Amino acid sequence: MLTLQSDAVLLDHHASDWRDALNQAGQALMEGGLAREGYRDALFEREQQASTWLGNGIVIPHGTQKSREHVLATGVRLLQFPQGVEWHDGNRVHLIITIAAQSDEHLDILRQLTHVLDREGVSEKLARADDAEEVVRLLSKAPVTARLDGDTIVQGVPARSALELTAAAAARLEQLGCVDRRFVADILAQQAISLGQQLWLVRSATGVTQPALGLALPQAHVDGVAGIFCLAESGNAHDVLLDRLVKVLEEGKGEELARLGRDALLARLSGESASAETVRVRVRNAHGLHARPAKQLVQVARAQGMPVRVRLAEGGNEAVSAASLTKVIGLGARRGQMLIFSAEGAGAREAVEAMAEALRGGLGEEVTPLGETSDARPSRNRQTPREPVVAPAADTPLTAVPASPGMAIAPVFVMRPPEFHYEETASDREVQKTRLGEAIKEAEQQLEEMIRAAGGEVAEILSMHEEMLGDPELREAAYEAINEGKSAEGGWWRAIDVAARAQEALADRLLAERAADLRDVGRRVLGNLCGVKMPDPPTHPYILVTDDVGPSDVARLDTSRVRGILTARGGATSHSAILARALGIPAVVGAGEAIMALENGIDMILDGERGRVIPAPDPERRARTELSIREREIREREAFEVRFEPAVTLDGHRVEVAANLGNTAHAADAVERGAEAVGLLRTEFVFMAHPQAPDLDTQIVEYRQAFDALGPDRALVARTLDVGGDKPLDYWPVPAEDNPFLGLRGIRLALTRPDVLETQIRALLMAAGDRPLRVMFPMVKDVEEFHAGKAIFDRVQAEVKASDVQLGVMIEIPSCALLAPSLAEHVDFFSIGTNDLTQYTLAIDRGHSRLSAQADGLHPAVLRLIQMTVEAAHAKGRWVGVCGELGSDPQAIGVLMGLGVDELSVSSRQIPLVKQRIRSLNLEDSRALALRALACPTAVEVRAMLESLT
Repeated sequence: MLTLQSDAVLLDHHASDWRDALNQAGQALMEGGLAREGYRDALFEREQQASTWLGNGIVIPHGTQKSREHVLATGVRLLQFPQGVEWHDGNRVHLIITIAAQSDEHLDILRQLTHVLDREGVSEKLARADDAEEVVRLLSKAPVTARLDGDTIVQGVPARSALELTAAAAARLEQLGCVDRRFVADILAQQAISLGQQLWLVRSATGVTQPALGLALPQAHVDGVAGIFCLAESGNAHDVLLDRLVKVLEEGKGEELARLGRDALLARLSGESASAETVRVRVRNAHGLHARPAKQLVQVARAQGMPVRVRLAEGGNEAVSAASLTKVIGLGARRGQMLIFSAEGAGAREAVEAMAEALRGGLGEEVTPLGETSDARPSRNRQTPREPVVAPAADTPLTAVPASPGMAIAPVFVMRPPEFHYEETASDREVQKTRLGEAIKEAEQQLEEMIRAAGGEVAEILSMHEEMLGDPELREAAYEAINEGKSAEGGWWRAIDVAARAQEALADRLLAERAADLRDVGRRVLGNLCGVKMPDPPTHPYILVTDDVGPSDVARLDTSRVRGILTARGGATSHSAILARALGIPAVVGAGEAIMALENGIDMILDGERGRVIPAPDPERRARTELSIREREIREREAFEVRFEPAVTLDGHRVEVAANLGNTAHAADAVERGAEAVGLLRTEFVFMAHPQAPDLDTQIVEYRQAFDALGPDRALVARTLDVGGDKPLDYWPVPAEDNPFLGLRGIRLALTRPDVLETQIRALLMAAGDRPLRVMFPMVKDVEEFHAGKAIFDRVQAEVKASDVQLGVMIEIPSCALLAPSLAEHVDFFSIGTNDLTQYTLAIDRGHSRLSAQADGLHPAVLRLIQMTVEAAHAKGRWVGVCGELGSDPQAIGVLMGLGVDELSVSSRQIPLVKQRIRSLNLEDSRALALRALACPTAVEVRAMLESLT
């Protein structure tokens, strides 16, 4: 993980203007061996697109997506400008943090920096700092909250001496993970310090992972000892605990602590006086004490004429002023949690009762009894009964859709969908339109901040969300609904819901799943209108379990804690899955609603390669998984070190490993990860990025970017335009079809507009020049369709005369595989798209929420079609590649190699591991393995057979 280090800090710089400062930043990267000259130019290009001002005197200049080819190594340089520099956007800058990133490693630093933006005076401190370590310290994350709660208190200890009490307090902090054995050893070697009132204190900073205050109270009287406090120190984070302890001692009732119950004891340590009047009441608001009810609660507190304090009953949180809006919101009180109000003096009882009554009344919101449940989805703002959902059984594998490779084991954190309660109708139309406009503007600002802090594919997709927000048709649809009597919330969600449902109706999963992006945008605005936020995840490592996760949710994930993602809905092509792969987070999607009933905190095994999760694994299975994870980490590290070496089996057989690309901008990254070619370039990205068909020059520029990154020897396999009824283009309307998957798409559609196909082929040939180009037609069913496309290709090639070009077809329709012998007479190569070939062969939509897990490319029927294709191709001297997800499946690689596949094309991140897997295999053994797989009756038995051999 990329982190801020003191040796990257360069102090006391001076600049005449922002250009001079930025030039110095680029020079620092080059002198540090992190980037070439071209990257400095890219820093200026990025600033032309948008200012990289972050806040608090900090800018974070970094290159553009295409400039990654100039990055030699990932790293940062921090340049301090004590006198400040006026940036081009008018802000004053004291620190430039310039980033050279080969992929998305810089996200860790950007997320870290967001924690310092709200700290007052940081900008001035950064300007005055005369030590590199001080700069790093100022930029580090906010201190961890010191722990004091019911678990850190040990009552009724059967101790006969102060030493035994000390041991009990220290041992409890060790059990909670706040300290390690070194802390315990240091504490036991100390003499306790008397605090008076028969209370004692031991303290140490050795072996502390989280500052905390423990307390051990004896079961029976111990001479001169009513209790021993055990303090785990860390920086100054523990100071707040000491201050609270001092307040207790000032009351002169320390000896009484041992006689109090745990709740009363925590109340004293939380700042409540022993003479205070208190009242306890649960929060029943659907979304807890968010801004709107908190504001009303504060107004009630201010009307009491005396100080009223409030705290959460759970834990040992300090009581805060109920008259402070920021303090009340800072409690983070959720529905069902208990609040304790306290006040002292004449009228205190009436004051706390008034607070309790106001909270019971909902603070301006309609509240329901805590025993009731509510669907409360944004699209249906009313309570509806739900059938109880049973969680998956413990230690039982649950199979779903693999979305991002990798394995993890960690506690579960179930993020339940937020509930949005609002009035569906309103009469003040203009007020509602104003509210909606402000909420949309706030959402745009939120996305802009996230985009600045993100980068890579995360920023690209969030930019698309920003464009959705600016869609005038969406806003007009909401305004129409408001004119009809809807509230801002009701009108906005109706517009979102209608648009999302239309998107979901598309047969193409890639486009249909974009509805999730639209709903994600909609919820962001709705959240601003209702004051609703998602619950905060735990501070320890966890596996996120959620109904569906939007791209903005993924972008906010702290990758240092999130070990994996499991969703009830979604598919492998959704943006959330794409982003999980981009961030390197293992993910399994489409697991069904039952996972939402999982209990928070239970351990889970998540296997993103096999699409399998196992809640509450038994010790033996857990141990096996932990060993597998450690072995995988070693394999990944070793594989990356030799990523540029060819993939040659133990008995000398070479298999080419190429990259699947959805954009030419990613070609350089693929080469850096060891790609020997591009095995699939999905060219439709060029067509979808323009409001009309891109002309010849536009396409040449796009394709040439990939060729330049690949160099003179690596081949590029480009699939011609693959759109149709399932993937429509605005400027190329297609009549509605009952089943677009089986309709006018791929080569069939392209042949209806031969001018478009001809322009694309010409652009590819001209961009290639004398570099190796392989062109293939998608969705070919037989030789007749191939010849129709080949006639256009031959005519253009006769004019352009590209020197190294081949023409092939993509095997994704069973008829094409069955007719491979006739096709092999005419093509130069086959590339097998196992994703579509599997779903067409098995008649299972690979994005289907219930059936997708059965759409397994290792099904014997699919393997037999692959075998037929390879045999037909090799009989005519043609080569065969695989460009579907099966090519990166560790279990499938040996089988595919045994079937005779010559090339595997996989996602860029998988290239090193796929190469390393091939190097561990023997061709003859793989051939025997393939025969055994072909003899199995089902995919399940193929998998079982392969697992038994590992």
